[in-house]
This record gives sequence, structure tokens and C-alpha cells, in this order.
Amino acid sequence: MHSVDHSFVFASLESKAPSTARKVHIHRLNDIFHLSLQRQDSQRASRAWAILARCKEFDWMSMWMSGLLLLRGDSPNDVPPRLEPNIQSRVFLAEALDQLELYLPAFPYQDNPILHAYAGLLSLYLAQPSPDSANRTFDPVLLRDAQTHLDQAKRLDPENLVASAFLAKITLLDAAQKFASSSHTLAESDDEIEMEEGDTNFPKAKRTRI
Repeated sequence: MHSVDHSFVFASLESKAPSTARKVHIHRLNDIFHLSLQRQDSQRASRAWAILARCKEFDWMSMWMSGLLLLRGDSPNDVPPRLEPNIQSRVFLAEALDQLELYLPAFPYQDNPILHAYAGLLSLYLAQPSPDSANRTFDPVLLRDAQTHLDQAKRLDPENLVASAFLAKITLLDAAQKFASSSHTLAESDDEIEMEEGDTNFPKAKRTRI
């Protein structure tokens, strides 16, 4: 059986060649997404991204990066370039979020779903644990801020695919963190019970004769 060599315009997901028809299809979708963005065909790019966002192979960081690109392609002319975040560093993104939150309460920015989606994506990115941190949980305050901004983006634009997809992602993240927290609490309780049962220093109860 001869193997088929597939060529792709854009690198995605993993560097090695796709080994299944599903992975080939995902790579093709990624090409369609990026080519559509370059051709300013936001409708086709949105359709491709909506399918990619539901694929388990499309990890959340790939989803975040491409979602930001999709929002940028959809940005209307009334979005000032200074409020469009550029992916440079965590510090830069934190500064970009601060600037967005400074403008968002004011008219006309408060009614702009793209800016609220930007703020939601930035909050979600900054909520993730730092690579050099021992803590592997997302920051609950920033996670809540992300949900608030994305909810507002969806309220202003019910057809906003990026906001809808990341709201679903936040729901999963929140549920996973609550489950991990409850499991950790149960494990600590079990350890305390074992320590009490193994402690021989408790005074013995006196026997009473009847």
C-alpha cells in the first residue's frame, strides 16, 4: 500500500505528517482558515475556525492565537489600532488589557463586541499559570473577568463565534478546576483520618463495670 504525501501551506498542530484522514482534514481546514484571512474572506475563515474549535486536536493555545487573528480580521474601522493587541509577551498583553479596560467603559467603545472579545481573550491568556510556576491552576479572578467580557461580546453580537467558543472553553476549565479542588480536599481529609487512626497517643477510655 503506497503512502500519500500531503502538502500544506501553513504549519499547524504538530510538525509530523498527519497519519489519519481526520488529521489531514484538520490541516486542510487550518490552511483554509489562514488563506481566507489573508484574502479578507472573514465568512469562510469563521466557518473553518468554528469547525477547528470543536476538534480535540486543536489545543486551547492554538485556538486562542487563531481566535485573536479572526477577531482582528473582523475588526471594523472604528476599532483604533492601538487597542488591537499584538502577541509579544505576557507583560505586553497585561499592558494591552489595562489599556482596553481603560477605554471599554467609555462611549463608543463600550458597545463594541470586538473590543470586549479582545479583553476576554487577554484575560483568559493571562489567567493561565505561568510556565515557571508550580501552581497549575488558572487565576479565578481573571477567568471570571474573561467570562464577563466574552458574555458582553456575545450579548452585543450573538453571532460572535469566538466569544461563544471561548465561553464554552471557560465553562470546561472552571468545572475541571472545581473537580480538582474537591478531589484535593477529599485527599487531605483522608490523610487526616489516617493520621487520627494511626495516632496511639489518645487516652484510652476507662472500662466501667455493670
